[in-house]
Amino acid sequence: MRKTLATALLLFGLAAPFSPVRAEAPDVLVSIKPLHSLVAAVMAGVGEPGLIVAGSASPHGYAMKPSDARAAERAKLVVWVGPALESWLERPMARRKDGLAMLSLPGLIRLDAREGGAWDSHDHDHHGKHQDETDPHVWLDPRNAQLLAGAVAERLAALDPANAPRYAANAEALKRRLAALDAEIAAQLAPVAKRPYVVFHDAHQYFEARYGLSPAGAITVDPERPPGAKRMAQLRDRLKATGASCVFGEPGAPSATAAALAEAAGARMGRLDPEGLLVAAGPDSYVQQMKGLAGALAECLSAR
Repeated sequence: MRKTLATALLLFGLAAPFSPVRAEAPDVLVSIKPLHSLVAAVMAGVGEPGLIVAGSASPHGYAMKPSDARAAERAKLVVWVGPALESWLERPMARRKDGLAMLSLPGLIRLDAREGGAWDSHDHDHHGKHQDETDPHVWLDPRNAQLLAGAVAERLAALDPANAPRYAANAEALKRRLAALDAEIAAQLAPVAKRPYVVFHDAHQYFEARYGLSPAGAITVDPERPPGAKRMAQLRDRLKATGASCVFGEPGAPSATAAALAEAAGARMGRLDPEGLLVAAGPDSYVQQMKGLAGALAECLSAR
């Protein structure tokens, strides 16, 4: 524990004399890895949040276990994106008023879900039965991640006033790190921003919009629903027409589908991880995930 604390302090640039008050940290539960990483960074030196969708599991089609439901009932704070992504959390969260849904934050950058043509047709039900037409992958813009950090610090300060200075300092350090990450990714992707590509499912819109990228379409809207032959033929033709050089699969998605499309169109293969399935959970995983996305795109799109 002492080593973990020291690592966290060094990681986020917190001064050693700023020691945490010896009080029990609030019981915090987070739905998915990217958000968990941000919350863990804000709580560094005080406590560690729990995580529902752990390991290589995806929030798409996730089924809550009884232990998840008990943890959500017990937690003082539950941080999640919202029913547009974690429909399986909607019922437990409806029974409590103290959750923190990222999609409800004032000032959040929100984009409508894309539909039609290269993006297939949305039935607005692939993340659950809801009417919200917002694309829920909001964490993929670092500015939204900064907003969440501040909101989490404020909520934790209300629950745990003794450690409020620690939460505030951690949040400010995290915001600075995210701003540096944002600038680093922008510089890395600028040379390939105009080169078209196809992704497995439409989960990257916030990342693409932030860095001015040129996606040509998605293989499928729903990662749980494989595309048909007609859809694959349309995408093959679009790849050739736009000169797209890369097709990106995802961890947990059927790699044969993306590979078949890449082969048919004479494109290269890459892999993107929009939900952080391949990184270990912890305060550094959000930065690792975002750097992984930028690196995979830069590598494939810059190859000749």
